[in-house]
Amino acid sequence: MIAQPKILTPEMIAKIEALAPRYPNRRALTLPALHIVNAELRHVPLQAVVEIAAVLGLAPAEVQDTLTFYQFFHQERPHGKVRAFVCRSISCALRGGDHLLEHLCHKNGIDPYGTTPDGELTIEPAECLGACDFAPCILANDDLLKNMTPETAEAELKKPRARAT
Repeated sequence: MIAQPKILTPEMIAKIEALAPRYPNRRALTLPALHIVNAELRHVPLQAVVEIAAVLGLAPAEVQDTLTFYQFFHQERPHGKVRAFVCRSISCALRGGDHLLEHLCHKNGIDPYGTTPDGELTIEPAECLGACDFAPCILANDDLLKNMTPETAEAELKKPRARAT
């Protein structure tokens, strides 16, 4: 059997371990650990799931179960450097959110959940971003973009952003 190269860096493991005192048990660290790995790699490959499980003393299936419960984590390949969640809740839909999603995907030559070939942008629908008074809105990495039109959204998504988390 060929050994798999390690995915988790000592820094990632240290970040996970630093959070341990804040949680009642190791299992409760599963979601924060997934976020730490996702922030570094822009996805959580299967080997990382195995390594997270080892760090937390869990079965890999338990970590994988948490990962697949949330739409947020990609597993097969990294999401874009900018990850844009386009809200499609009722408020945003009534103010053009569906059209906005369609326009951005078409303009970038991708389908929803797709990533541009250069790896710069992933566009995903979101059920609600909790900003109904600013509909339609987009969450681009950690930036909430408010009252978007197709034109303003295009311009905003071209601006440099902090790394996706």
